[in-house]
Amino acid sequence: MTMKEGFYWGGATAANQFEGGWNQGGKGPSTSDMMTGGTHTIPRRITPVLEEGTYYPSHEAVDFYGHYKEDIAMMAEMGFKMFRMSINWSRIYPSGYDLEPNEEGLQFYDNVFAELKKYNIEPLVTISHYETPFGLTQKYNGWASREVIDCYIRYCTTLFNRYKDQVKYWLTFNEINCLTMPMGAYMAAGILFEGKETLVDGVDDPQTRFQALHHQFVASAKAVKLGHEINPDFQIGCMVAFMTTYPNTCNPDDMLLAQKKDQISNMICGDVQVRGAYPGFAKRFFAEEGIQIEMQPGDEQTLREGCVDFYSFSYYMSLVESADESLERAEGNLLGGIKNPYLEASDWGWQIDPKGLRYTLNHLYDRYQIPLMVVENGLGAVDVVEEDGSIQDDYRIDYLKGHIEQMKEAVADGVDLIAYTMWGCIDLVSASTGEMKKRYGFIHVNKDNDGNGDLSRTPKKSFHWYKKVIESNGEEL
Repeated sequence: MTMKEGFYWGGATAANQFEGGWNQGGKGPSTSDMMTGGTHTIPRRITPVLEEGTYYPSHEAVDFYGHYKEDIAMMAEMGFKMFRMSINWSRIYPSGYDLEPNEEGLQFYDNVFAELKKYNIEPLVTISHYETPFGLTQKYNGWASREVIDCYIRYCTTLFNRYKDQVKYWLTFNEINCLTMPMGAYMAAGILFEGKETLVDGVDDPQTRFQALHHQFVASAKAVKLGHEINPDFQIGCMVAFMTTYPNTCNPDDMLLAQKKDQISNMICGDVQVRGAYPGFAKRFFAEEGIQIEMQPGDEQTLREGCVDFYSFSYYMSLVESADESLERAEGNLLGGIKNPYLEASDWGWQIDPKGLRYTLNHLYDRYQIPLMVVENGLGAVDVVEEDGSIQDDYRIDYLKGHIEQMKEAVADGVDLIAYTMWGCIDLVSASTGEMKKRYGFIHVNKDNDGNGDLSRTPKKSFHWYKKVIESNGEEL
């Protein structure tokens, strides 16, 4: 069984983890540029003033800025039909609130899109992917302030007009539902609470976070409407970090807890962006948590008029929820949950669940009935370079193969799936830890956790495997 004709196979990256060139070509600092390196056990710190002698992984990342021609040629060699990338907002508007864009930054993406076009690779562009200009944090505390909506729409207007003939597919915000969790405040919205020092130190204010999420919903809806006015052929989607949640037992308390987790973590964002309104359960949740969303007149109409054309999401693992608090938690699962005895885990403790992807695709398609894209899915692992220079990453092939098999099952179930862009197609900096050691790519980049290495690119075994997958449209796994 193959995917349907015209299916978009490809890979995904984010500028803050991939691009580098953080202060070149007129670019201003983004929120990620102010984050130090970390590890699996030491959290990344947020430094409002850069410290001399401290390592900031996003400053160079893996330097797509200097290697974009080589990198895109390697994607083309694999046969990519689509490349999901993000535009660095502060490369276009260095402080975020500037009134005029930075021409040199715009020219860089002109060059990238021209290179992709040369190889018939369709760009899928994330407008905001954990790259809020740090100037907006300093001036407005990021998305906590409604003023940032106007800054974002100015940025979108520039992108849509400049690239209206080069880009068809857009995503308004990466993993917008990250704002339903404490770590999303700084990472996804540039909000810096007083006393906040690391991504995971527990300094938080849910009222501010959910208000910021509302501002992003309004901004997204306005962007969708604007994009369709500038080019009616644009396809503009949402992007959710999907948290597939199973109940631990058939105890109704477990069932209800898993359902609530799905509603709050996933469905609030999907419902607002696809259906154009907050769902009923959101109102109860806000009331119970003491959260009051401040709406301006016209916001509800804006949300109704700015529904997305397709739904995209990341999928790495599934979670298990239990009302019994004495059970063992799954330590590696980024988002909590308890250990699932039926699943294996990655080196980072993330539980591997290909069938959960089929379940998720069906769950989403039943609810929304619009085209779906899997725009992040992959395995972070420690890769060993053999003496002959090869990298035998069979574990990555096994992981991806299992997930692609289940996507094919979902398509057979009737799901309208149009794209698969595997995460971190070229090794890049880990968002949560800032490490290089946790590698995802088909292509190895010679760089270590401390920033040492010549950045040379080498295909891994999975590179040649994925090339065959694409050639056969998913038949040959």
